[in-house]
Amino acid sequence: MVTFTHADAGTAEVEWLQAGIGSLPEFPLDDAELAERTVVVLAAHPDDETLGAGGLIARLVELGAAVSVVLCSAGEASHPDSPTTSPDELAALRLREFGDAMAALGLGGRWTFLRLPDGQLGHHRPELHDALDAAIRNAAGVNAPSDVVLVAPLRGDGHTDHDVAGSVAAQLAEAGGYGLLEYPIWYWLWASASDDRWRRWVRSELTPRSRQAKSKALQAHRSQMEPLSGEPGDEALLQESFVEHFRRTWETFAWTPPRGSNTAADAERVFDAVHAASSDPWDYSSSWYEKRKRALTLAALPNPRYARGVELGCSTGVLSVELARRCEQLLCVDASGQALASAAARLAGHPGVTTAHMTVPTQWPDGRFDLIVISEVGYYLTPAELDAVLEKTMDSLMPGGTLVMCHWRGPISGWSLDGDGVHAAARARLGWPSASVYREKAFILETFVAAGPGSADARA
Repeated sequence: MVTFTHADAGTAEVEWLQAGIGSLPEFPLDDAELAERTVVVLAAHPDDETLGAGGLIARLVELGAAVSVVLCSAGEASHPDSPTTSPDELAALRLREFGDAMAALGLGGRWTFLRLPDGQLGHHRPELHDALDAAIRNAAGVNAPSDVVLVAPLRGDGHTDHDVAGSVAAQLAEAGGYGLLEYPIWYWLWASASDDRWRRWVRSELTPRSRQAKSKALQAHRSQMEPLSGEPGDEALLQESFVEHFRRTWETFAWTPPRGSNTAADAERVFDAVHAASSDPWDYSSSWYEKRKRALTLAALPNPRYARGVELGCSTGVLSVELARRCEQLLCVDASGQALASAAARLAGHPGVTTAHMTVPTQWPDGRFDLIVISEVGYYLTPAELDAVLEKTMDSLMPGGTLVMCHWRGPISGWSLDGDGVHAAARARLGWPSASVYREKAFILETFVAAGPGSADARA
């Protein structure tokens, strides 16, 4: 859990803009598709829904979509040291403000209050789970699960209630096969623009009407935007520098499509947009984290030289340059044409290197290799695609050859797998001996040795 207070200066909006937050790919559902969806919005506290998704809510209402809001708590703990307003009084005030905000967004009367205690959602997971499940089923009616979208706080947003609400929504979305949109709130305050999670997200543009509605709804939350009084403990919770993040002409979400619909082809679309917005979107060239991880990856290779290697997901080719020094021939593969163009330029001085625009596993390089590198790409595959990649790896790697895998261990919003899950699947599928495993909080690095002829674990 990150540590922050509402009074922290945080990351300025200009830093997010300079990093390219406005150039994320557009949310893939158009107006016609949104109009047909059933959308349930979850808010841990009054104002979460407006800050994170007010523009989307207003847009959905404008389109005639079936949209409703579920509010967990009254937000009575927002001013714990107030000398003028008791928690009960604050709860009543914030519920009135919430009702006004809902009316401004076009949802007057179309919301449910769960009456859970502010700051303690972690102790009420079963009640939250069951209530949200009932709200979804009631709203969905006869709609197919793939036509249902949950909108909830971002897992890992940093506030305990947001994290709990987001994780419960994600659990229900996974179990029910619903789409999931996660909206960040406090992330914009405490996270650095160099954090790469946001680069995998999408943006939803606000129409002029939805932007106006969001602004009016935000003004309704006066107890958070303005001081309760001039006394210490009654200060405004939402500083203007923080609210600036929510005055954008778009909103930002981590998007997990309905189960089974997020594929390697989706990754190609997302990463083309990411690389079009920045020549080095993950700071591969300058980040000490990336430099150190590359050094450890190269040190983990058990052989000094390889005859023919392939790197799946080479991105802009920063690691490829280092691998080229260890390989007589190296094939660098990526699904993003934008990234591959950068890689080709970077590798132009290495005669043994070739690049190929491929989306694995539907496309796969010909021939056999004694080195295969799968770094930071496994969690962008569906479980079925990952299994196919591992199957093709087993067919393509020569006996005694090296497979090296390296993946970040943090949360991967919008995709089915995470780093630890990718490596667990590889161990189970391959059955090869592990030459080395290195784990730390940030990432896992693992090398495998392909089974040789006649060995106990050789394939039939």
